Amino acid sequence: MPSKSSIPSTPTASRRRRMRRSAAAAVATAALLAFTATACGPSDSKASAASGGSSATGGSHLPDSIPTSLDDLKKWKDGGWKNWGKWARKAQDFTNPIIKDHWGQQRLAQAKAAPDVGLRDAALGRGNGASNPMPRPVNAREVAQPYHRNMAPVGKIFFDSPEGAMVCSGTIVEDPAHPGRSNLVWTAGHCVHSGKRGGWMRNTIFVPSYNDNGVPMSQVGRTSSQQITPYGKFWADWVITSNEWINQGEDSDAGWPYDFAVLHVKPEGGGGKSLQETVGAAAQVWFNAPTGQGFGSLQAFGYPSAAPYDGARMMGCLDRPVSYTVAQGTPAMDRIGCTMTPGSSGGGWFVNRGGKLTLVSNTSIGPKGSSGWLAGPHLGPEAQQVFEAMSRKFANQ
Repeated sequence: MPSKSSIPSTPTASRRRRMRRSAAAAVATAALLAFTATACGPSDSKASAASGGSSATGGSHLPDSIPTSLDDLKKWKDGGWKNWGKWARKAQDFTNPIIKDHWGQQRLAQAKAAPDVGLRDAALGRGNGASNPMPRPVNAREVAQPYHRNMAPVGKIFFDSPEGAMVCSGTIVEDPAHPGRSNLVWTAGHCVHSGKRGGWMRNTIFVPSYNDNGVPMSQVGRTSSQQITPYGKFWADWVITSNEWINQGEDSDAGWPYDFAVLHVKPEGGGGKSLQETVGAAAQVWFNAPTGQGFGSLQAFGYPSAAPYDGARMMGCLDRPVSYTVAQGTPAMDRIGCTMTPGSSGGGWFVNRGGKLTLVSNTSIGPKGSSGWLAGPHLGPEAQQVFEAMSRKFANQ
């Protein structure tokens, strides 16, 4: 029998409350660290992942801004991360801990298109003379409903920026390291990082087949989650974009030809199935495809959110691309006629290649102040390096 001195006394009510708070904080911190303690990434010169530059540094890294207590977690959730010292912008500073139910029905409905990121008016038409004439506008048409039966790989991306909750579009793409079990999403660089002017977006998620039956945005907040998020919400646990975008994006026309990114995601509620297995579809990626009119007509898809659209419906345009050069010394982009607006950024451009849906670009820019055309980056060697770096990073997981 233990001695009397070794038997713990009953804690007081105030002590019990302190113990519960400490335990809860410890659990929260441990959970957050589990999500973000990621080893430094690939060594590709063009891939801005955990390496933060041209070579990997090894080890693991935790950004200074990561929440480490329940109070920090609440501040993070409420947007307080915007004021936590220098806005994390280096490749190794990316962090995106899962905050369950952060993106509820109402918040999803209230997220807006990212600020107009089209070329500055003074830059329109500028280049090295390699641009073709401006294409004629093509009216966007809504994808047939339900979306998961007609364009299943496409979805909507939500994220927090210093300007508030924002949206973009994205596409599930096949992962050569995990055939049939991909967790990769293709989108635009400006949907994940603000380029030279800022840093990484926060609380980034992907919702495949968002608003599957296309109810009006005014009804999204009152519609069942089974219709709005039919496959659930998937949080980015790593993102890679190009060094060119991080170092020049938005501040220089030279960044736009490199405006692409890849997300690796995991389901908010956990589970063993991959994104591709959950949705049952993914697109191939065609790198170094013919430029301009080299592959005939293509289709661009996305969720335009700026007027006259409200972000509730998946739209698409069909057109034959032409070449568009925005800055001397940079690869030519592809340009199509299309009336989609901001919110469609990051949405995939597709062709039929051998009977398979194949991604050849993503929506990047359009004219400021009006719609009528869209331009997307040509997916050349830089884009291929970014994609392969992400695939290798998770190849053994």
